[in-house]
Amino acid sequence: MTQPAGIPAGVARGVEPVRQIPTDPPGDAPTEKVGLCLSGGGYRAMLFHLGALKRLNEAELLADLDRVSSVSGGSITAATLGLRWRDLAWRDGVAVNLDELVVEPVRALARHTMDVGSVLRGTLPFTSVGERVADAYREHLLGDATLQDLPDDRSGPRFVICATNLESGALFRFSRPYVADWRVGRIENWPIPLADAVAASSAFPPVLSPFELDLADAPWESVAGNELTGPEYRARISLSDGGVYDNLGLETVWKRCATVLVSDGGGHIADDPDPPRDWPRHTMRVLQVIDNQVRSLRKRQTVASYRLRLRKGAYWGIRSHVADYGLDDPLDCPPDKTRALAETPTRLRKLDDAHQERLVNWGYAICDTALRRWIDRKLPRPDGFPYPERGLG
Repeated sequence: MTQPAGIPAGVARGVEPVRQIPTDPPGDAPTEKVGLCLSGGGYRAMLFHLGALKRLNEAELLADLDRVSSVSGGSITAATLGLRWRDLAWRDGVAVNLDELVVEPVRALARHTMDVGSVLRGTLPFTSVGERVADAYREHLLGDATLQDLPDDRSGPRFVICATNLESGALFRFSRPYVADWRVGRIENWPIPLADAVAASSAFPPVLSPFELDLADAPWESVAGNELTGPEYRARISLSDGGVYDNLGLETVWKRCATVLVSDGGGHIADDPDPPRDWPRHTMRVLQVIDNQVRSLRKRQTVASYRLRLRKGAYWGIRSHVADYGLDDPLDCPPDKTRALAETPTRLRKLDDAHQERLVNWGYAICDTALRRWIDRKLPRPDGFPYPERGLG
């Protein structure tokens, strides 16, 4: 990568949140394209991202996307957008039927609790929790669609749904052209069910993880850098939530696009003045601290990379404050109300319509703030929230 002028050698590498790896094709070096990252965070993030999509659409930026990378709850929103992309009706750069094809189906899913039932049914013989989650995505949202129903690179963005390969410890990427793990290999044009890809991406540990994917009969290919090419790594693969590896979904966009937009609906560890001392709960608390630190580091490195001009773009998060952006006329977003929305549990548990609409409103408002501050100062201020009667609570 080219070092930006005026930045000491070695500084850029220290702040970049991801880097090229040996198996990345030279053609995947960053180009003047726009990429969008949708973080994890259960239904909370899924709905928060809907608000961001609505604002990006109004700003005529949705149509310009070259790549959409997602993990966990963000993958639910991304998969729906990708599945419906070819049916979007564009008028002057705006998809006029985005609500009908994407927003309302995702909101309908949020009226169903998926995690508890999947865990209970997953204890039955001849099934698993992961399979039950995938079945629920099929029933309520994605049907029998496969990765091959996503748009090709000529007709829309490349959608990359990310999971974590527990066997290799690396990112496992689902996309229309291929599924791949840089240590294991790749499979081109394989019709994996879209519901399976999303179930793997959203397999929250420990209760929904792992999702086991059977690829024993798939036509694996090896490229330079693959080192785990034996059948023990290419048969039944154990996958977990994409957020275990990268909760912002940065990696595949960062390597491809010069402009990186990040929508972060992720959680935050709660303070605890008296952390548990018994081994099981103490171990869980330690893992939460590790997870929180990794998320925070990715965020800090991303923002630092913008400041050092390694990438253009903008970050907005469910825990952001509009006042921190320095925009003169943001939508009114009282911090006490946005903080309450950010505390929505990371679950696949049904949310009432009022709560859904407030999460969508908040995603819309903070995305608008980031876009008008860092992407295009000429964007007009919206008249209000998508659901003005709900506000933020």
